[in-house]
Amino acid sequence: MKQLTTTAAMLLALTSSAFAEDFDLNALIEAAKSEPPLTIFDSTGKIVDMAKGFTAKYGIEAVGAKAKVPAQMETIIREVQAGNVQTDISFIADVPAAMGQLLPGGFAESWVPPDLAADIAPEAQNPLLIVASPNILAYNTKLYDACPITNIWQLTDPDWRGKVAMQDPLGKPSYTDFFNQMQTYADDKIRAAYQTHYGKPLETDKPTATAAFIAALAANGPLLTDADAAAAEAVAAPGQTAPFVGLVSAAKFRDNAGSGFSLGLCSGVDPIIGFTNATVGLIVKGTDSPNAAKLFIHYAMTAEGIAPQAEDGKMSLNTTVSLPADEPSGIAGHVAELLVYNPASGLSDWETRQDWQDFWRLNYVK
Repeated sequence: MKQLTTTAAMLLALTSSAFAEDFDLNALIEAAKSEPPLTIFDSTGKIVDMAKGFTAKYGIEAVGAKAKVPAQMETIIREVQAGNVQTDISFIADVPAAMGQLLPGGFAESWVPPDLAADIAPEAQNPLLIVASPNILAYNTKLYDACPITNIWQLTDPDWRGKVAMQDPLGKPSYTDFFNQMQTYADDKIRAAYQTHYGKPLETDKPTATAAFIAALAANGPLLTDADAAAAEAVAAPGQTAPFVGLVSAAKFRDNAGSGFSLGLCSGVDPIIGFTNATVGLIVKGTDSPNAAKLFIHYAMTAEGIAPQAEDGKMSLNTTVSLPADEPSGIAGHVAELLVYNPASGLSDWETRQDWQDFWRLNYVK
């Protein structure tokens, strides 16, 4: 996340402190206990464990269920429009969609725990981001002693034609969001990386360095998959002999132990080793358990609450919460090398999705 100025940081601390003084967690807990059970949706099955942990801690019944983002959004909109809200909380792994549809449409609202606000960066508070999920460049540790690339422009070279595995941007909005975020926040770094790799300035008919990179990557025929699991398998499944590099979720590194994979994190790649996709925590408008919903949001922003997801490399946006020391990918030591999602351009990400998809489609060569 971008660094705060000293003055801004001081103002945030003072404001957060004032709100925290008025906030009574014990009162919230008592109010929550008198409300109906909670239903929470998330795109990861780890929400089931989080709900069980919440119930064990507070004695408040909560049920977590896994659902894809489009299904969550459709359910929320229909329930609110019908005045029959059954979903209380939705963790949406699609910040632009939440900012473009759910929040302005009055279907859901964001709430930041006042006593934790000082530990959450301002850019992660409007709306409240729960976790940042890294998608990182990975290689096969049984085929290479170290990551075979040191610059992302190598992925556009003939040597890597057809040897980059990633999810299809036409079916995975977080990838087009990544393109837009890269253009918005790291275009100068993409341009500089080109000169470092080729020894000459970038000359292109594309509007930005990012657009030139995306066009070149698409034209180099990457292996497109419909899920992270398939991309991870192409890179590091047992018996794999093809020298792929892949862009995969940090969560897939658990397959090293569970399925005998040999995924290794590509560190030191100029200028970035991947990106994060953020999850926004929303309380559905019209819930009959508003206090319990706030309490669950509070719980999710603590180390105890987010632990099931932290095991998969998902990073809490509470800056005092760290990843477990034994998290499989090792991404905790390389966060500075990631393009971390910034919701300040969330609406731009939302509005340009079709443009980036069209751009990819026009440039992709199988």
